[in-house]
Amino acid sequence: MAGKEHDVNRSARSGRFVKESTTKRDPKSTTTEHVGKDHGDREVNRSTSTGRFVKKTTAELHPSTTETQKV
Repeated sequence: MAGKEHDVNRSARSGRFVKESTTKRDPKSTTTEHVGKDHGDREVNRSTSTGRFVKKTTAELHPSTTETQKV
């Protein structure tokens, strides 16, 4: 599936990938992201060690342990 556009589901608590059925069962604690060629205009920041979402200020303070993605 590399290089193709698709949606991925993640737990907002742990940052780990989850099944679509988990997203349907618990939509308040999961997020769906579109990945592939065309990226959206929204930026998200994640910890590289845990995969959890972090605030923009955290990403700025710790650039070596965070990543910024456009979704």
